[in-house]
Amino acid sequence: MNLTLLFDLDDTLLDNSMEEFLPAYLKAISAHLASLVEPSKLVGALLAGTKKMLENRNPECTLKDVFYAYFYPAIGLERGIINQAIEQFYVDIFPALRGLTRPRPEAVQVVEEAFRRGYQVAIATNPLFPLTAVLQRLSWAGFTPERHPFAFIPSIETVHFAKPDPACLAEILAQTGWPDQPAVMIGDDLKADIHAAHDLGIPSYWLNRDSSPLAENVGLFTASGSLEGLFPWLDSLPPESLQPDYASPTAIMAILRSTPAALNSMMHPVPVQSWSSRPQPGEWSLTEIICHLRDVDAEVNYQRLQQVLQQANPFLPGQDTDPWAEQRSYITQDGPNALLHFNHIRRKIISLLDKIAPQDWQRSARHAIFGPTRLQELVSIIVAHDRLHITQAYEALQPLLSLSHNYQ
Repeated sequence: MNLTLLFDLDDTLLDNSMEEFLPAYLKAISAHLASLVEPSKLVGALLAGTKKMLENRNPECTLKDVFYAYFYPAIGLERGIINQAIEQFYVDIFPALRGLTRPRPEAVQVVEEAFRRGYQVAIATNPLFPLTAVLQRLSWAGFTPERHPFAFIPSIETVHFAKPDPACLAEILAQTGWPDQPAVMIGDDLKADIHAAHDLGIPSYWLNRDSSPLAENVGLFTASGSLEGLFPWLDSLPPESLQPDYASPTAIMAILRSTPAALNSMMHPVPVQSWSSRPQPGEWSLTEIICHLRDVDAEVNYQRLQQVLQQANPFLPGQDTDPWAEQRSYITQDGPNALLHFNHIRRKIISLLDKIAPQDWQRSARHAIFGPTRLQELVSIIVAHDRLHITQAYEALQPLLSLSHNYQ
């Protein structure tokens, strides 16, 4: 069975209670920076900046962008004055917090069994720390880049949303190429891990330490137990039962936001001159993929959604958009500018749908190809189209990137 496993980190792969770890972390970093910022002022800015990250819904701003846009003005210092000291903290001081954590040998065994089975494995920790802090905690848990090639490791630098927003999990899946296969979220936090997975439409496995009852509304194919019980549970189910269902309004909105967010991060390390390189003759380059998404949103999707919301059972003509790539010479266009415009039109679509009432998802329309349909089905088609082209972009990126940027 092909399968994607998303593992939370703290209190899932690593014993690390944030109730103990976070106060120690705040004390350590405020002491390290005390010569630059009064400790209580720094702690207040860190906590308020974290709250800003948890609230972010803007796919154009990474969590790092969101955090530092608040943090620097809050402490009254310029970036250059304090950044070197923050970087030094993660080199010299942060490693000492390892003593507050304990590795779980069974976690390494479970992850290595997943790799042995050929599963795709990604980390789905809440991305509220910089990458260096995430990588250090993974090493404390016993994971190394050489032995454990995770498909993706989220951090404030590369992710735009935080759990329990299901868009966080959607973006993680997008940055692993939106594999068209079953997927399961494994974590200890009922709200941040299990409910978020349910809202996205993927099965989950709850690491339930106190044997609390599993809520009935978290999905049919969700279970609870120990890490050692994960594979017996997976092996007891038909593979099709673990296939995600992205058709709910919460899943639809999460994926709509995740698409520009993922593209922004995926494209960041690629030199602009490579955006127009075609992987193979006849295949689209990254620039062509982005131009296609931009124009379909601007000239088809946005207009159709407006029609459905403003008219009673409108007729929606079909539109063959693939020929536009050649007709409009997408490959000669400015890729970064096309991505900016795609971000803009996608935010208009998200804003339009954010305002509708729950019953509006059932507004009817007549499509020239699909026949009678409803708004929810139409937007489901948009997110399926998103996933298709994110996969296409991911595959086009691989020859342009040496090794995964997550383990640099």
